[in-house]
Amino acid sequence: MLYHRPRGVNDILPDEVGRWQQAEATFRELCRLYRYEEIRTPMFEETDLFVRAVGKDTDIVGKEMYTFKDRSGRSLTLRAEGTAPTVRAYLENNLQGQDRERLVKLYYIAPIFRYDRPQAGRYRQHHQCGAEAINSAEPEVDAEIIQLSMHFFRKLGIKDVTLLLNSVGCPGCRPDYVKALKSQIAPQFEQLCRECQRRYETNPLRLLDCKNEQCRQIMENAPVLRDMLCPDCAEHFAAVQQTLDTLEIPYTLDPTIVRGLDYYTKTAFEFVAPGIGAKDSIGGGGRYDGLIEQCGGPPTPAVGVGIGLERVLIAQQAATKAQPKAGREAVFVVTLGEEAWVAGLKLTAQLREAGVGAEIDYRKRSIRAQMRTADGDGYRWAVIIGDDEAQQGTITLREMDSGEQETIPRSELVSRLGAEEEEG
Repeated sequence: MLYHRPRGVNDILPDEVGRWQQAEATFRELCRLYRYEEIRTPMFEETDLFVRAVGKDTDIVGKEMYTFKDRSGRSLTLRAEGTAPTVRAYLENNLQGQDRERLVKLYYIAPIFRYDRPQAGRYRQHHQCGAEAINSAEPEVDAEIIQLSMHFFRKLGIKDVTLLLNSVGCPGCRPDYVKALKSQIAPQFEQLCRECQRRYETNPLRLLDCKNEQCRQIMENAPVLRDMLCPDCAEHFAAVQQTLDTLEIPYTLDPTIVRGLDYYTKTAFEFVAPGIGAKDSIGGGGRYDGLIEQCGGPPTPAVGVGIGLERVLIAQQAATKAQPKAGREAVFVVTLGEEAWVAGLKLTAQLREAGVGAEIDYRKRSIRAQMRTADGDGYRWAVIIGDDEAQQGTITLREMDSGEQETIPRSELVSRLGAEEEEG
């Protein structure tokens, strides 16, 4: 029987992995520069963590989580988003330490699981890189999280990114806005899509980001949340914008950016890029000043971002169009004869120990077949050993692109390749 991968998941094949590694390495390096430290949380958590943090009336909790019971009857859920597990780990492991004023800066790169309708770059198992800045109420930290994200996109060659910015207020000012929103929409309730009719009662802010055309037209006359912010939220949002202006990071104010999780307060933002289909978001985030207290900790302000790697890579491919062919690297050891095979096997091990990528043909095929592999699989060098070379302690080093070759002592190969790599 031939098995197939489940719907909504994807295989990342060897010829694609290089781009993934480059994107992940870029994010890690930028986080190092911005002084964020990596955290790795379990693949699954107690279900109640996501219900409490994300919100029981959100789409994620209501329709998208992969939830199961273990053999002890405990309800567990595969990681549905990155912030709640990070907050749980922060509290459980006392990452704040004794310094109550210290800003804790964390990042992660991890798979996320959601039972959603598969589409371009959005899979039921997808991958996310994220950053969380915990224990700072300063609006400048909101701007830093955005700056880190934009820096990441630029480093990957995705320059045509639009930052959409909004404030969703706080528990103090948001209820008045929700009341005004529902009052404005009530006469047209029957014209809303079925999902928005449900959200009208359970999660009214999500009415603003519905993609149904008729609902969007109804929402055009909805009140604007940032016009009803309390003084503290208004001051915070103005300071975020001022800092972004100082950093010369352009943005577009968009009242429909409310994000899909209940824990957001004040700043909310989203990044969109062309070339990835109808849903053009490649990441987003915001402030979540009440989440840590909600999860059992003391009142602690925080802000974070999550970026979808699949969608980023699609946007990168669209932005850079033809990807440059990967350069040749590593060594293929070609042997001819039993004595040469033993020498080649030892040499392959020596090269690997010295940090040089190396491979040998364990099938001991003809020299022509081995050279064909060395060329076709993209090796930079072929090291050729016959029985005579094995006895004399020499090898023939062939540069595959130019075809140039020379005979050198076997003992000099590692240092020679090290010099070649520095020049390359």
